[in-house]
Parts: sequence; C-alpha cells; structure tokens
Amino acid sequence: MTNRIFIHGVPDTPAIWGPLIAALGETVAVPCLPGFCGEAPAGFGGSKDDYADWFVALMEAQHAAFGPLDLVGHDWGALLVLRAASLRPELVRSWAVAGGALDPGYRGHLIARIWNTPVLGEIFMALSSRRAMARMFRQSGLPADLAAYEAAAWRAPMRRSILALYRSADGLRFSGDWIERLAQLPPRGLVISGTQDPYVPLDTLSRFAQRHGAPLHVEQDAGHWSIVERPQSIAAALRAHWAG
Repeated sequence: MTNRIFIHGVPDTPAIWGPLIAALGETVAVPCLPGFCGEAPAGFGGSKDDYADWFVALMEAQHAAFGPLDLVGHDWGALLVLRAASLRPELVRSWAVAGGALDPGYRGHLIARIWNTPVLGEIFMALSSRRAMARMFRQSGLPADLAAYEAAAWRAPMRRSILALYRSADGLRFSGDWIERLAQLPPRGLVISGTQDPYVPLDTLSRFAQRHGAPLHVEQDAGHWSIVERPQSIAAALRAHWAG
C-alpha cells in the first residue's frame, strides 16, 4: 500500500489523477470524496468541516498503517489537504496543492458564487447536462475519454454534495480557524499552478506559497487541470518535493 494520499476536487472523481499517477509509476491512495462517486454515507452532513473530519479520519488510518503521510490535493482537495494538515501536522511528512489554496483574500470564482446562492444554484444544477460537462472538461485540457468519464459522474448525489459544500464555505470565502490554523502547517510544502487557471489565479497561489514558505511550481499555458495537462512535469516536481 502507500503513505501517499491524493484528494480530488470539484466536480471531479479520483479518475482525474489517472494521467499523473501513470507518470509517477507508483501506487498512491485515491479516495473519493463522500457523495462524489455515489450517495454519501448515511449521516454524512456534507459541510466543509464534515469533509475535513472525514479526511482526518482517513489520514489517521493511513498513518497507523504506513507512517508519515505525503498529501496531494487538487482544487477542493487542495483545500482539504491544507485544512487537515493544519489540524494534524504530526501525521504529515509533506503536502502539495494544485489549483487551490486557503487564502483570505480570495473571494471565489463566478460558478462558486452561483452554487452558493439558493435557488440560483439549484437552477444551475438542473440545467447543466452531462454533455455540457464533458465539453467543459475537454475545453479545459482533459482528453476525450477522461472528460466523458468525469462527466458521467455529474449525477444527483454529486450535485447535491457540491451545493452543500460550497454553501458551507460561503462560496470559497474562508476566514476564522480555517485560516488561523494554517500557522500549524508542516513546513514541507509545494504549490502548483497553471498560468491560465480561470478559477484560482496564479497570483493567489503565488501569494499563498510566499506566505507559507513553499516553493511554487508554475506550468506555463496550463489551466485549472494542470495535473492532467502536464502530468510528466508535475510528476517530476512531486518526485523532487518528496526527495528533498
């Protein structure tokens, strides 16, 4: 098994890691966020804190079996990596985040604000077809087969989970303990960004990296899913990060 955990983002499934894992050529744990690969477990609340608690429990189990952990997250997975690592730094050897950061100056992208808005978010979900999602993924740099696979997961459980998650996070506006606890982040971090990310700009990730003393790996002309667009380059960056 492995002490490396990769956490996907929104609106994705663990399949989004396929190209990067193939480039790495090693086994990593790729759990699915509750509600994103089918119905969430009974009693799961669906807030940002519920997801963080779920991830911490997973980390505890992996740490007990394999020792200090290397965490990698993309998008919402990045936010959960940072939150969980700041809550339980003693479990973490290193962390790496792509396309997401807990930054108090970041106010969320347009779709996040739509999902955060009652009624408007439900209308968006009702009108968003799997065909439209597949087109969005292809336009964002995913190969056609992966885009189709990810779009097929765009079903009622995922849509409900997304609305609950974004509303608990006020459309990606973070403050309070989620920001203050970042002072407890383990020192060994890496921040990854594409220069053409339309959802989380490079300057946001650059500011986060500088604030927390983490190297910034930039993929020129890559978008939000740089982990898919540039798997070989990012795999090399992760290997160097883990070896350092």
